[in-house]
Amino acid sequence: MIGKRKDLEKTYEELLKKYDELFAQYSELNLELGEIKVNTDNIEKQEEEIHALHESMRSLKHDMKNHLMVTLSYLNDNDVDAAKSYISQILNKLNAIHSYIETGNSLLNHILNEKLNAARESGIDVKAEVENLAFEKMEAIDFSALFSNMMDNAIEASLSEDNPEIIVKVAKVRGYETIVVKNRVSHSVLAANPELATTKEDANEHGRGVAQIKSITEKYSGMCDFYEEDGYFVCSAFIPV
Repeated sequence: MIGKRKDLEKTYEELLKKYDELFAQYSELNLELGEIKVNTDNIEKQEEEIHALHESMRSLKHDMKNHLMVTLSYLNDNDVDAAKSYISQILNKLNAIHSYIETGNSLLNHILNEKLNAARESGIDVKAEVENLAFEKMEAIDFSALFSNMMDNAIEASLSEDNPEIIVKVAKVRGYETIVVKNRVSHSVLAANPELATTKEDANEHGRGVAQIKSITEKYSGMCDFYEEDGYFVCSAFIPV
């Protein structure tokens, strides 16, 4: 009887161990499935964005002959001011159509192009220098939160500037995949607010941005830094490869 009980206990322990192994595999597969779903959604959004850009360019090309004829008619009538005004309208239309930045990373493509377009629509001048980096060490949800928070903070801060500008740089530096987002400032942010505490009414929501950037970089044994140089507020994130 005792021997049978020991056999049952041993069998139970083996089954429990097997269950733990299967549950661990299930959890890992479930996580991978989530990553695949996120990447699939981003690829679909990326394709929609590229299609919209191609349609805008096709429409502009189709109309360009008519634009040139209208401009020529103004010049033939010696109405230089009207010609200048019309050309200015065409240039504004051209400036509203921006090239799609392709990085080789579908998630980075989507966030970068979405945020840069949002900045431009708010009248913010933007510049981007982006290397083809995978950020493979990071989960998609963490990378999205990190990059989105960095961009959102820069865009929000730029809305109160007279000559707003944002500079984005993604590059590999000394064993780190880095994201640097700069926004022009007319006065020192850190001098007035060294702890980067929120000044918005909804402090919990906005304050979570800086805290989340710090938390995510620490999760991957990385670093982040906030400083000012040459008239820009700079937010940097370093993720070890």
